[in-house]
Amino acid sequence: MNMPRLISALLLASTALLSGCNQQGNQANSETEIHQWIDNFTHAFEAKDTKALMALYTPDVLAYDVVPPMQYSGSDAYGKDFDTFFSQYNGPITTEFRDVRISADGNLAIVTCLEHVSGTLTNGQNTSIWFRVTSGLRRVNGHWLDFHDHVSVPVDMDTGKARMDLQP
Repeated sequence: MNMPRLISALLLASTALLSGCNQQGNQANSETEIHQWIDNFTHAFEAKDTKALMALYTPDVLAYDVVPPMQYSGSDAYGKDFDTFFSQYNGPITTEFRDVRISADGNLAIVTCLEHVSGTLTNGQNTSIWFRVTSGLRRVNGHWLDFHDHVSVPVDMDTGKARMDLQP
């Protein structure tokens, strides 16, 4: 192999290697940033701070929640859903995330997890519910924002009723 071809081959191999390392670095940075997003969500949720929560979402968020209606379209509608949820609880609400999986590529990411929410309802009943959550995030002006949530619980197909008593 002549010297110019060898140098070209080495440069091409180095560029490919560095590109792969850069993609891995970007993935790691995205995951770190998204874990911070989850921490911010947790703090706002437990503080029942709808304004702080909605700052984590795009204005055009589309959400499928466990409660009617079939969908919430836009941050105003989804914010009202959170307000309604928070108003059902006396005192603190806690949330925890388990089995968090993040798949990020460029400016898009999918996050899946199990979310546990517990607290005391205004009628005095203690609740402890596990949800399945899938969220789509998009990087906007350097910040990850949620543009789609899908929250669900398994359904007993024999009875047609939600199984809110299941635990991981």
